[in-house]
This record gives sequence, C-alpha cells and structure tokens, in this order.
Amino acid sequence: MKGIPASPGIAIGRVFKIDQDISSNTSYEVGTRENELEKLNVAIETSVQQVEEIKNSTLNKLGAHEAQIFESHLMILMDPELITHIKDGINTHGNTPEAIESSTQFFVSMFEAMDNPYMQERAADIRDVLGRVKKNVLGIMTGGIQDINEPVIVLTHDLTPSDTAQMSKTYVKGFVTQIGGATSHSAIMARTMEIPAVVGISNSMGQISHGDLIIVDGINGLVIQSPNEDQLEKYTKALDAFETEKASLKVVIGKESVSLCGRKVELACNIGAPTDVATVKTNDGEGVGLFRSEFLYMDREALPTEEEQFEAYKQAVEGLNEKPVIIRTLDVGGDKNLPYLGMPKEMNPFLGYRAIRYCLDEEEVFQTQLRAILRASAFGKAKIMFPMISTIDEIRAAKEHVYKSMQVLEQAGIAYDKNIEIGIMIEIPAAALLSDLLAEEVDFFSIGTNDLVQYTLAVDRMNEQISDLYTPYHPSVLRLVKMVIENGHKAGIWVGMCGEAAGIESLVPLWFAMGLDEFSVSPSSVLRVRKQIRDLDSKKLMTLVKETLSQENAQSVKNYLDNHKTFNA
Repeated sequence: MKGIPASPGIAIGRVFKIDQDISSNTSYEVGTRENELEKLNVAIETSVQQVEEIKNSTLNKLGAHEAQIFESHLMILMDPELITHIKDGINTHGNTPEAIESSTQFFVSMFEAMDNPYMQERAADIRDVLGRVKKNVLGIMTGGIQDINEPVIVLTHDLTPSDTAQMSKTYVKGFVTQIGGATSHSAIMARTMEIPAVVGISNSMGQISHGDLIIVDGINGLVIQSPNEDQLEKYTKALDAFETEKASLKVVIGKESVSLCGRKVELACNIGAPTDVATVKTNDGEGVGLFRSEFLYMDREALPTEEEQFEAYKQAVEGLNEKPVIIRTLDVGGDKNLPYLGMPKEMNPFLGYRAIRYCLDEEEVFQTQLRAILRASAFGKAKIMFPMISTIDEIRAAKEHVYKSMQVLEQAGIAYDKNIEIGIMIEIPAAALLSDLLAEEVDFFSIGTNDLVQYTLAVDRMNEQISDLYTPYHPSVLRLVKMVIENGHKAGIWVGMCGEAAGIESLVPLWFAMGLDEFSVSPSSVLRVRKQIRDLDSKKLMTLVKETLSQENAQSVKNYLDNHKTFNA
C-alpha cells in the first residue's frame, strides 16, 4: 500500500488497530435543556483538565515547541464561537452528543474547504478536541494508545496530536494512518520522536486487521501487509544494516571533521526547535547551521512575543555551550503560510511576498525577532541569517533594522553580543551571480540548495509531475555553488551550505573540493558525513571539480560522481 512518508525509518510488527468511531448507538439519556447545557459545561471543564495534563506531559517528554500544540487545543475548548454553536444545537435539538457532532462536522468541513493545506490539516485538531468533549459527555473512557504495553505498530484512521503525545517510543514502533499529510502535527511529532510513520493510505486501511503482521517503510511511504519470507528477509536486513551503520559511525564521535590532507570543516545541523539541540548533541554536531525560526510562529493563533522567542533562542544557544547557532529570521510565505498574518493569496507564492520581503515591510514583527536573537546572543554564540536575499539594498535595509534593535537594547541596558555575525542565505540565482558584491556586506554565506535548485531550474519542488527535473546535480546549479564559494573566499568570508544537498553522499566530496567551509545537515547525517570527510584525500580530489563541471547534464554528473565515489587514500 502506497502512502505519504511522514517519518523515516523501518518498523516490522503486529498491528494495534484503534477504532475511533464513537457509535451512534451508545446509550444516552436526554435530559432537560438546562441539564444538557450543564453536561456540556462539565465535559468542557473535564476536557480542559485532560488537555492540560497532556500538555504538561508533552512539555516534559518533548519540549515547549511540541507542547504548544495543546495550547491551541485549549484555545479551541474556550472558543466562544464554537461553544455558542454547540449550545445553539442543544437548544434546537436538545441532545448534547448530537449537537457536538453537528458542530464538529460544521467546523471540520469549513477548514477542509480552505485552499491552504496547513489550514485543512487543522481540521484534525477540531476532531480531536470535540471528539474528547463528546466522549466525556457520553462517559466513554479515552483509553487506547496510552495503554499499549507491548511492541506494536499503531493503525488508525487519523492519529491525533493528543494520541501522538501519549505514545511510548518503547512500545510504539511505528504508525500508519488513513488520512493526514507530511505537515500534520502527528507527522511532525513522529519525526521528533524518530518513530517511522506512513500517512494517507486512503481506503486501504480496511484490509488490515488487529494483530496482522505488517512492515512500515517510512522512507518510501510503503505499508506491506502479511509480508512473505522474501520481504521479511529484505527489510530485516535493511534494519540490521541501518543499525550496523549507526554503530560503525560511533567511532568518529568526538573527532574533528578533518580530511586526510588536514583541512578542517565545520559540521553543523539544521533544526526547527530548541528541543532539537538534544539531538544535535547526541549526534555530535558542531553547532547549528540553520535554526528555522518560523516553526516558533506555527501552530498558534498570534505572533510569538519577544519574550517567548528570547527564551527559545536562549535555550538553543545555552544548550550548545558556545558552539555556533545560526538563527534564520522569519521565512514565511511560499509553502509556509501563517493565517493570522493575513498575507494576500498569490498566484506564485514562492516568487511573491515572503521571507525578507515581508519582514522589511513589517518592521515591528522583524525588530521584535531581532531583539530576541540579540538578547540570546549574550548567552552563547548566536548568529543572524537573512533568507531570500536578492539585492544589496535588502541586505543594507535588514542590517539597519539590526542596528536599530541594538540601540533599543543599549538604551534599556540589556546585554547582547556587539560583534554578532550577520550572514545571508544564497538561494536565489540573482544573489549567486552578485555574490562578489554581496560578500562585502556580510560575515558569511549559507547556500540554501533547496530553493536555489528550484529557482535556477524553474522547477516547482512540490510538483510531482516534474519532480524528475528537480535535481541538485544539474551543472548550472553546481556552477553557481562554485561561484558563490569562490566569491565568498575572495572577500575573506566563510561559506556554508544548509540545503538538503549538503548531506548527499555523492556530492559531499564535490562540495569539499570546491572549498565549502561548513556543512549543515540533519542531525542523523552528521556522523556519516564526518566519516566521509575524514577519508577524503586532496590528491584524488584535484580534478574532481573540473571533470564534474564539464558534464553536459544532471544524469551524466550523477553517473560520474557515482562512479568515482572513492576519494580516500
């Protein structure tokens, strides 16, 4: 069965199937209107207490970012419009469970009809919250996933954030849902917990029964029911190989990312929340090359305050003990729309009003974040990075906002790093072509290959029909990367890479040969890339760049690199 890969990994086990349907035949005695309204009030109060407990448990297990989900659940429970809608239903029909179900369908349909995928997926939050209230009215215990006490793979129609937060990583080896997407709360939390997951297997779920043996391939989005001996052997070997590779890489923990020829690079990590710092440290990352600050702005109804942001950034920089933490300023727009900002709907959002373009217009939003970053810089080695830069004017305007923010802190007597490094992402071809001039304005470059590939090749990276055209192996992309590195070095600044291509095994030697100073990859890739770098020999790399850039297309580049994987002595 083919679904959407939501969290990478492989799991083999028996199914624990959760039936989330609350039967309409459940015995329920209807009282007076006053009694029914009181039942609703009691059920909401009980639900608030339950969600508070889940929020606190999530805070202890996963951190503040993941616990924020349940703040939005509490807001739903206290939403006057929603409660009034349910009460109107009770006054009309007199039956509280039916009124809750009617309101659930109304609000779920409203969210699912929206054009924005992020808002569509918030329908799951409505189902989760009102399903809890309905169960409390009916006196149905909310047992299930938290009661699992043996290794299983959870299978259900839709795994709610509440369910995911209560999962035990010891027993839940993977999960599969009938609906959902890669940006759903449960998918995000599954990746945080490193639990393999496949979502959106459509109508195939009915074919699988409780207790069935299945394989969950969270890498390719596959679910295999009742696997045969060959499939079991294949995936068992894949699991063993994965564990063996992880174990073998431990030998480079604590060692420098330095090649056989003696050149040292920095091997940092990409993160989305301060709690991810623990994973950076576990994998021996040498810092954070990209803190995607926009995740602090998601899953909420309003902008985070300066204090909230300061605490998040401070937690990250303190947690890394003077190792660098590069915080990218708000990169909103494109595929990351925040409804409460009221940004206009655009024909081409990836080419539109986003990232630095938005921040330069919204001065208070921008300077609030900059003050928070600057305050955090007093507690560690924070750096500021601006996304989506295409002109020198944008850099100068953005730096002016930094200086204004510094003045505010100076006047208030608040400490910050007065020598904080300021850099930009190179993710637009115009910036790459102007990199000789842009380098004079900043302390570092970080090449964002995800968007650089998209914009250079005019290929929407979200479009499945042309996904084969989206490739970092294209000679034009490689030439731009080389140009950026050379121009950065001529100006005396260091150059990193924070896009996914930084961790692609066949490209690592090429980036190293081009002179890349910093590789920022997912935490799980750190040790593998370090082992690669420690085996590189400069003598065997001398002709690599020239030969690679002489190839005529992406496939020939890939073939060349795949055929010349060994550059060690």
